[in-house]
Amino acid sequence: MTKEVAHAELEEVEANERDEDEAEGFSGPWYAFPPMRNALVSGALLFLGWLIPRFGVPDVVPDILFGLAILVGAYYWAREGVEEFVKEREVGIEALMAFATIGAVILGEYFEAAFLVFLYAGAEAIEMYTFARTRSAIRALLDLAPETAIRLREGREERIPAEELQVGDQFLVRPGERVPTDGEIVEGASSLDESAVTGESVPVEKAVGAKVFAGTINTTGALTVRATTNFASNSLQKIIHLVEEAQGVKSSAQRWIDRFGNRYSPSVIAVALLLLVVPPLLGGVFDTWAYRAVVLLVAAAPCALVMSTPVAVAAAIGRAGRSGVLIKGGVHLENLAKVKVLAFDKTGTLTRGKPVVTDVITHTGQPDALLRTAASIERLSEHPLAKAIVERAQSEGIAPVEIRDFQSLTGAGAKAVVGGKAVYIGSPALFGQLGVSLAAIAAEIERLQEQGKTVVLVGTETQVDGLFAIRDEPRPEARQAIRELHEMGLKVAMLTGDNARTAKAIAAELGIDDVRADLKPDDKVAAVRALEQQYGPVAMSGDGINDAPALATATVGLAMGTAGTDAAIEAADVALMGDDPTKVVYALRLAQRSQRISVQNIAFSLLVLAVLIPTAILGVIGITAAVFAHEASELLAIANGLRVAQRVS
Repeated sequence: MTKEVAHAELEEVEANERDEDEAEGFSGPWYAFPPMRNALVSGALLFLGWLIPRFGVPDVVPDILFGLAILVGAYYWAREGVEEFVKEREVGIEALMAFATIGAVILGEYFEAAFLVFLYAGAEAIEMYTFARTRSAIRALLDLAPETAIRLREGREERIPAEELQVGDQFLVRPGERVPTDGEIVEGASSLDESAVTGESVPVEKAVGAKVFAGTINTTGALTVRATTNFASNSLQKIIHLVEEAQGVKSSAQRWIDRFGNRYSPSVIAVALLLLVVPPLLGGVFDTWAYRAVVLLVAAAPCALVMSTPVAVAAAIGRAGRSGVLIKGGVHLENLAKVKVLAFDKTGTLTRGKPVVTDVITHTGQPDALLRTAASIERLSEHPLAKAIVERAQSEGIAPVEIRDFQSLTGAGAKAVVGGKAVYIGSPALFGQLGVSLAAIAAEIERLQEQGKTVVLVGTETQVDGLFAIRDEPRPEARQAIRELHEMGLKVAMLTGDNARTAKAIAAELGIDDVRADLKPDDKVAAVRALEQQYGPVAMSGDGINDAPALATATVGLAMGTAGTDAAIEAADVALMGDDPTKVVYALRLAQRSQRISVQNIAFSLLVLAVLIPTAILGVIGITAAVFAHEASELLAIANGLRVAQRVS
């Protein structure tokens, strides 16, 4: 299936539309769920109609009770079946059951008709209740956002409903409180529990300039936050909207079942009519064959088959959404299960996306003095490597000194007068241009560069005083994620625009199978296609914006770290709200479990039909046995599908 078809299906939002008014937002006890309530009343009337003949009441009384049981129990599902048959000219499962019920009544089998209606109503009620609970489970995320917020206006604190917060408003979040809407910290620092949004179990340290998300818990310091979204469009609302929308996008297995049902159900009615007409014309007893035709309508209804995948898909997408993984439809869940190779972008995906100083090497024996000199010069630069040196000095409590005559040397480094002498900081090439001999440290530079580190030298026009090794370090979770992917039998590739030496060093450290470096965006697209030809279906994981062409080309595109980023969420088939690469593994395992359970359900459902249809035609089973077997198989399919939502290790 193409992604264009998948996006078109998003507009349909067609999953679980049956009796949606009754199901939507239901939060009461199971027995108060309207379809369930009707099924229970129908069952009570059925039992009463079966019991009272033992007390000598006229036969008409139990028949009336059976009739009431049929009317009450069939209220929800029969109405839909009739509308589908009359308005859409389609024969669905409900129509088959309605015809079977009418046939049983015409044959005078009132108990069997009522029993059929009761069991089918109960199974349908359980199915609808399951979907309602699946939807309400993701909607429960809304409860994580506080009802009120403390807005700051002209130095005053005012507690207002959270819905009244507007973009640009500043609000206060005290320790222990939840953040009411997405925003940016303008004052304060704290540790926040973001598990509700990103799935990250460890609290994240945040300071001025950092983003915060609705529903996250402020654990330590007080924060002043400027709202970047209003309440109606915060991260929790986006998650809920995307998950509910995704549950309406069908997988290819679901679409196959739909096509199968559109041809199968009319065929069942045709065969039932043949049983009703042909055998009696050939000398058979009409009542016998009419009864078998009714049994066939019940036995051949593909309820379990129809339920074989939707429950598993809805449960998987809902479970993933609550863990910070947004899978945008059943088709993408299905494609994830087929993936043979994972292609990762390097910067910001496998690595932190922020260079840090890993080594400080000095030839004067005074690393603090070297760091002070370098940071004093680099604090005037905006280059990421310069910021890494400044942050290292700050982390060690080293204060800068006054400098003068700062000069940026484009593409090479910088120069300034420190302590009365001209000091240069930059690449080995810069010092080579200055005529400084690097022979004594050439081996050291080579060793560090082989580890994927960028070397920055500090010195004068005559000598090198020391050097810094800087690298964008791998995420701690990256090695674990790649190891688990290998255990699953998948290949792992790295696609990066970085140089080959750095890419190979990181890849060797993480255990990556295939490294492709020096890639432009178009090159990444070609690399994804080459991987697909070599290994099979490809999942591409990147930042969702810079890697958008490659994400769109891959069988499944996974954007990491998309919390609060609309463009990144839109760019991918799967959006990982956090930055943890192990979430990729989680998504794959969940997809594989969903696929495995769906296949189990389909095989089981077809086996049930293969047994029930011949036995119904041959008269081996009656209505009661057919109804019981039919509804039991449907409930088993639902229960098996719900196993997808169990914890994924």
